[in-house]
Amino acid sequence: MTGVPASAAGGSAKANGAAASSRGTAARGASKGKGAAAGSTGSGASGAQDGGKPARGGKIAAAAVDQASVWNIANLLTMLRLVLVPGFVALMLADGGYDPAWRSLAWAAFAIAMITDLFDGHLARTYNLVTDFGKIADPIADKAIMGAALICLSALGDLPWWVTIVILGRELGITLLRFWVIRYGVIPASRGGKLKTLTQGVAVGMYVLALTGWLATLRFWVMAAAVVLTVVTGLDYVRQAIVLRRRGMAERKAALEETET
Repeated sequence: MTGVPASAAGGSAKANGAAASSRGTAARGASKGKGAAAGSTGSGASGAQDGGKPARGGKIAAAAVDQASVWNIANLLTMLRLVLVPGFVALMLADGGYDPAWRSLAWAAFAIAMITDLFDGHLARTYNLVTDFGKIADPIADKAIMGAALICLSALGDLPWWVTIVILGRELGITLLRFWVIRYGVIPASRGGKLKTLTQGVAVGMYVLALTGWLATLRFWVMAAAVVLTVVTGLDYVRQAIVLRRRGMAERKAALEETET
């Protein structure tokens, strides 16, 4: 009688069971793979749809971010300073320009403008609110309020015209000087320049007020100090500009020679 040994039969049965189990596992894996592929296809279709046509809410959010980058607190303070300029002139010249009450209101407008000048630049740098608008509008606002005050004081006879010409001429000259050397670098604001700005603001503010007696004498000396600082810091800026330009030209020449060799 021929037959298969019991041990061999048991091994064959085990092998058949393992194969069946393997086939079941493969089937389940294939089913999961199809499900994952279907999910991926659905996500891809949804992503393609979103990429082809951005959601309307996304456009609105992007526009809001762009708007916030310009309409920030630093720029609003700069705009306030620009708006105060015509208001200051109107108050300064009201009722002939010699009424102490109107002059006090004009001084308040001037003081607000000077205070905002101290904060807007600091806020822009500290909280990363620097914008192209701020870079252009901030120096314009600074010179506009100071120029308006000086011209009004000279027109009313309270301040000699040569003082106004020296201060405004210096400011205009330094601005042009910065543009002249901007290709070689930037002239940083010095401590002397900041002290000059502070002294000018105090002196002009004292002249805007209708002061008499020893306060009138004091404002004369404060203005004298402001004029001295204006001239000294202006000459220092000229020196820095010349040095910066010479250094920049030398570096460009050296770079050109190195490139040619």
